[in-house]
Amino acid sequence: MKILVVGGGGREHALCWKLSRSPVVTEVICAPGNGGIADCARCVPTPAADVEGLLALARHENVDLVVVGPEAPLVAGLVDRLDEAGIPAFGPSAAAARLEGSKAFSKEFMVRHGIPTARFSAHEVLDDALAEIDRRNGPCVVKADGLAAGKGVILCASPAEARDAVRAILCDGAFGTAGARVVIEDFLCGEEASILAICDGTDFITLMAAQDHKAAYDGDTGPNTGGMGAYCPAPVVTPALRQQIIAQVITPTVRGMAADGHPFRGILYAGMMIDGDRISVLEFNVRFGDPECQPLLAMLESDLAPVLLAASRGALKGTTLAWRDGAALCVVLAAGGYPGNYTTGDEITGLAEAAAVPRAVVFHAGTRASDGRIHTAGGRVLGVTGTGASLREAADNAYAACDCIHFNGMRLRRDIGHRALKSLERM
Repeated sequence: MKILVVGGGGREHALCWKLSRSPVVTEVICAPGNGGIADCARCVPTPAADVEGLLALARHENVDLVVVGPEAPLVAGLVDRLDEAGIPAFGPSAAAARLEGSKAFSKEFMVRHGIPTARFSAHEVLDDALAEIDRRNGPCVVKADGLAAGKGVILCASPAEARDAVRAILCDGAFGTAGARVVIEDFLCGEEASILAICDGTDFITLMAAQDHKAAYDGDTGPNTGGMGAYCPAPVVTPALRQQIIAQVITPTVRGMAADGHPFRGILYAGMMIDGDRISVLEFNVRFGDPECQPLLAMLESDLAPVLLAASRGALKGTTLAWRDGAALCVVLAAGGYPGNYTTGDEITGLAEAAAVPRAVVFHAGTRASDGRIHTAGGRVLGVTGTGASLREAADNAYAACDCIHFNGMRLRRDIGHRALKSLERM
């Protein structure tokens, strides 16, 4: 197989790394790639947003499968164009990608199909949104309706904070066109976790439960980011809760999308809030999470390539996945100032030393190569993933590799996995 991976972040590096190890894969191409992906794939400078350019590339290279990493080209209809051209693609159609592309669509879908989620309302007019906040008169969550790179969610502890959030999104354009509409929903308490499923339109296989860390700083404080780290498995998802999520969330979503005329192929990502035995969907994504993808693929024993190809063909039935024992944990190294303003172009040192740390791998997210050196080129720069027989060992390996790496303004959280580690220590 020759495979084209679309995207240029840490998720795509992990996908290229895993797919390149497949005995049935002859070559992996990545568009546009980044400074580290070239170690395991041939990078072609076609932007992930260039739907027609990617279609032309897939045709020119005569690829056997296109794996779409980011959400934006999915929402823009890349898979639809590939399907029309007869090129196998792993990812949902534009109609199915609305599960992530519009939070209002997603919430309405969940209500229609009886999937547990927070009470909500959607607004395009400022006065209507402010009136809803007054009616609630308490904590709530304000979200930009469209794609905002994982940063369009504002947790509001008071009506005053909610009013400021609504004005920032609807009036000040804090999230650009993604904020043409806002969703206001109940503030839920509990612990977050993610269940991802590989779907073929009818059947699905769930992956190991993972937990992301969205807040910028230790202790889950500071603004939301695209993700500062993740680990798997997440012990908060007990076997009983896993079956509950499959029965009440994954199954009705796959069946509901098919019933609505938009069969879902690709990765269905259910971001969950767990409070005891109560579950609620916080959001759906329609692709591998970043950085959840990195530890998940580090734990996956099975060959990924034939699984993704089978899903793209609607032929997943009977497929199973094998997982390694132990745990994996990813720490994001971010540029100073992220998720706000940050600089790029700073040289990164210590990558070879980090790569030499046992049971650790460095995935590039926002980097570029120049004159044999690697420089920063994004807010989230690297995702350092460690594996081990236990979560503590995985964390130790990841942080040992992190401590080898240096660039100007480098910032990281030192408490990735803290909830699980504390719970495991109490056992």
